[in-house]
Amino acid sequence: MTFIDEDFLLTTPSSQRLYHEYAFDQPIIDYHNHLSPRDIAENRKFENLFEMWINHDHYKWRAMRANGIPENLITGDATPKDKFLAFAKTVPHTLRNPLYHWTHLELKRFFNIDELLCEENAETVWNQCNEQMAQRDELSTQGILKQFNVTALCTTDDPTDTLEFHKQIAASDFETMVYPCFRPDWALFVHRPHEFKLWIAKLESTSGMAINSLDDLLSALRNRHDFFHSHGARLSDHGCEFVPAAFCDHATAAGIFDKANQGVAANTQQHESFSTFMLLELARMDAQKNWTNQFHTGVWRNNNTRLFNSIGRDIGCDSMGDASQGRSLGAFLNRLDQEDALPQTIVYNLNPSDNYLLSTMLGNFQGGAMPGKMQFGSGWWYLDQKEGIEWQLNALSNTGLLSRFVGMLTDSRSFMSFTRHEYFRRILCNMLGNDMKNGLIPNDFQFIGTMVKNICYKNAKDYLRLENA
Repeated sequence: MTFIDEDFLLTTPSSQRLYHEYAFDQPIIDYHNHLSPRDIAENRKFENLFEMWINHDHYKWRAMRANGIPENLITGDATPKDKFLAFAKTVPHTLRNPLYHWTHLELKRFFNIDELLCEENAETVWNQCNEQMAQRDELSTQGILKQFNVTALCTTDDPTDTLEFHKQIAASDFETMVYPCFRPDWALFVHRPHEFKLWIAKLESTSGMAINSLDDLLSALRNRHDFFHSHGARLSDHGCEFVPAAFCDHATAAGIFDKANQGVAANTQQHESFSTFMLLELARMDAQKNWTNQFHTGVWRNNNTRLFNSIGRDIGCDSMGDASQGRSLGAFLNRLDQEDALPQTIVYNLNPSDNYLLSTMLGNFQGGAMPGKMQFGSGWWYLDQKEGIEWQLNALSNTGLLSRFVGMLTDSRSFMSFTRHEYFRRILCNMLGNDMKNGLIPNDFQFIGTMVKNICYKNAKDYLRLENA
């Protein structure tokens, strides 16, 4: 019996019609992900299923740890095949975890495999997938982007990046547009002065500017911001526990910079003050160029010190945070709004208890020529699953304009994650189809179907101003 059939997640005839007639064939603009520009530029063909599917995937790593898999079979020195077999052994235990849906949707869409992955068939699946990867051009990185009709994507890039692979892609005849996204998180690391100074040295190298003061740092960041803009960037991004609003003057921020540059770590209050100052400056740069500013907020990172010290960051030891969000976000946005320097902004929230808080706060700053200027972003990380997506859509629908929503993104390091767009589209169509069935919205397929098309593609195209997207 096929698990991923044509009506997967679509529970009413209206849902099925909305998806198949209006959502299914829409192109994809994946405006936030962590894909490697080098892999795209070089049209990488993966050696095996582990490289393509499991390497760097902390969702899978967390599940494997929970299933009692030894760390050497997760992030250690075991062979790629043994790591895959360990994951396959874990998959049946992920029932009702979104990994169960994602795993089988990806096997179906990439390899046309309908079997439920488990320990017993793992060897066969491994061999079948590896054989297809060796033979099928559409399983290279560029082949995948063509296959899933990705018209544009935005990678996530540090200001120190030379963008050499973006240049290589732009100079080629590859049809998918690949843009950089400006992610200056390290510019705020005055609480970790050793890492901060190493990053400053890299910024000096790529900007060609000496950085001995706060003004030097801002000049170098403007230099890189201009450079990114010249290579198609139209978005920035910041990862933070919360958007701070510990306002301080230039002299205070400069003093904090000087101390960090001398190796003295900023305390919590100083870090928040410096972060606020810098994020305001960066937002002003975005506003001047009509960029979109993104905030990924509500996360507590690197909670397991033992694994952090032995393996590093981004290994599946991060969780939802419960920091106070609304008042500081409102004060931050209000400061920019008072200056007429508030850029288009997308806020992604990791703690669903703050959904209505953040959605209503963003609504306070709507206005201007761009519909939906302030966006309550899609469910991300632990919330890019069925329930989390529905929560986000409901909060947005009840407090704002769902019709102006810019839709889904993958936020992933895996080229196999483009099925997340299909997953989202099915959930969106199922929600609207059920509303049509229950008489909550008109039974007008042209009207509702057009809104579905816009959310899947056109809204993002109009909002993000990505050239040729």
